[in-house]
Amino acid sequence: MDSAKVAIITGAGSGIGKASAVTLVRNGWNAVFTGRRLDVLKEAVKAAASGTGKAIAVRCDVSKPDEVDALFDRAVKEFGRVDLLFNNAGRGYPSTLIDEIPIEIWQDVVDANLTGSFLCARAAFRQMRRQSPMGGRIINNGSISAYAPRPGSVPYTTTKHAISGLTRTLALDGRPFDIACGQIDIGNAMTEMGAQMTRGVPQANGQIAVEPVIDAQIVADAVLHMASLPLDANILFMNVMATKMPFVGRG
Repeated sequence: MDSAKVAIITGAGSGIGKASAVTLVRNGWNAVFTGRRLDVLKEAVKAAASGTGKAIAVRCDVSKPDEVDALFDRAVKEFGRVDLLFNNAGRGYPSTLIDEIPIEIWQDVVDANLTGSFLCARAAFRQMRRQSPMGGRIINNGSISAYAPRPGSVPYTTTKHAISGLTRTLALDGRPFDIACGQIDIGNAMTEMGAQMTRGVPQANGQIAVEPVIDAQIVADAVLHMASLPLDANILFMNVMATKMPFVGRG
């Protein structure tokens, strides 16, 4: 086993997850790229080939407890420990009023965004408190929706508010074990999910408006910064957003 720090990044096949995983490897981390599509993960790993760290692709549906446990077992077998979990995997749903949202959609969003984050944090916490040296860091991908909703976003916004509760509780419960937990709340990163902003999205006043976006690499650099702190320092919450998006103020 080498001395490089070890990260697990969920939803690492594309978007913020891929950008963050590649950035970590390029900065000397060993990384497990995980998600539901192995072919996409393998392509993401290739993008990290120029890095000084090592990368592997492991398929995992984060809403499945057995698959999450197998993921962490594989990471420890491959690299010896886990120093970082970036809980990034998640999904949204088009703007829809609550009485028109199928219960299946609600369950799918909760499973991906909340249950998946819980299961991965649970496995990471278990590993981090038992390894030697003890400790590690969990970074949860929240959203500015953890502070204020968009119209018609009940499933997504509800899960992101819950992620903030998960972050705060883990930040407290992790203290005796040198486990730090923080949250990055992102606004309008240019990803597959965020691309809709460039086409126009519903506003609180009923209009449809195009919104500015930022490069996902900016978010990845912020994740790297959070991950690189010593364990006696923590960024509990960080907002990274397009400066001119309609969030602060009244639109």
